[in-house]
Amino acid sequence: MPKIFKSTLAFLLFFLVTIPASSQCAMCKAVVENGDVSMAEGVNNGITYLMVFPYILIGLLFYFIYRYKKRVKN
Repeated sequence: MPKIFKSTLAFLLFFLVTIPASSQCAMCKAVVENGDVSMAEGVNNGITYLMVFPYILIGLLFYFIYRYKKRVKN
């Protein structure tokens, strides 16, 4: 079997399996559906707060890798 066929098949299989998966937890959905605007804003702020830290850590990782490679090159 050609390699491109295997990778395409794996890619399609991954998406066919993950499409039915629910993308939100029951508690977050219940809070937002309740209609309380301040509670929904709090959920959105919490999601944003939790989302920022992985990006900061990845940015720091790439910065230190860049600095290390620059130092080794000289």
